[in-house]
Amino acid sequence: MVATDQLSVVFSALADPTRRAIIATLAARDATVTELTAPLSISMPAVSRHLKVLERAALISRSRSGKWRASHLEAGPLREAADWIERHRRSWNSSLTRLDAHLAAMQTAEPAADDHQERE
Repeated sequence: MVATDQLSVVFSALADPTRRAIIATLAARDATVTELTAPLSISMPAVSRHLKVLERAALISRSRSGKWRASHLEAGPLREAADWIERHRRSWNSSLTRLDAHLAAMQTAEPAADDHQERE
């Protein structure tokens, strides 16, 4: 399946641990491919391929200054993904709270049913 909406493209890009490591580095500062490759156990061409994926997802932008090409984190798509997660987290928490209440009610009702059966 090919991701066509922007949120799917962002989550697809973030699914890879190497790209998440690159994002973490860029959250602290802009960096060149050489700087991004240093802490990783992959080649510069592999890092470049990861950067292209991140760029297509609009998670990073790249600028050229002389012979250096720096990558820069773009926070907007991350914010949109975090907002999506937060909306669903609230819904999931609400559902879990209702489930907890239901289970608690069932547990308090069970002893009464057990007492009734023992008396018979």
